[in-house]
Amino acid sequence: MSSLYLLLLLLPLVAAQTWNWGPCPSPPVQPDFNVQQYLGRWYEIEKLPASFERGKCIEANYSLRKDGTIRVLNSQFYENETSTAEGTAVVRDPREAAKLGVSFSYFSPYSPYWVLSTDYTGFTIVYSCTDFFRLFHVEFAWILTRSRFPPAETVQNAKDLLISEGIDLTRMKAAGQTGCRDE
Repeated sequence: MSSLYLLLLLLPLVAAQTWNWGPCPSPPVQPDFNVQQYLGRWYEIEKLPASFERGKCIEANYSLRKDGTIRVLNSQFYENETSTAEGTAVVRDPREAAKLGVSFSYFSPYSPYWVLSTDYTGFTIVYSCTDFFRLFHVEFAWILTRSRFPPAETVQNAKDLLISEGIDLTRMKAAGQTGCRDE
């Protein structure tokens, strides 16, 4: 009975996210991931809903800090203003460097940021999942590219990979890269 109460308490927190029953899937990540090649600007093309991303023209900029961590600077255009969020990403295990952790607060734990596939110059597919007592999980997925307007084939290939790994894309939507200030 207490699990049911906990579930009811958590439901409003995950309403704007994508959640599914059961534990998180564990898709394979990019082999031999190279952080240096991954750095730079990426544009968000499609995503599973995330309450912290409501705007358009969303982009992520990654740069290496002197201490070896990765600076994450996300920006979006929302309600006629550009807002940013700065965080830190870390490689948790050098043997699986594509399984990063990211945090946007000193007080929050690192969340999974898994690079499932990337060619470093054109596209990347990122997946994140947190499971709650193996009862249900909240997941995020992003298709990012180096260009605001990638070929449709690139986006479709990314979606096909996510689907092949058992990730439900029925709620995936375009992020919106038109009408951006630097377009």
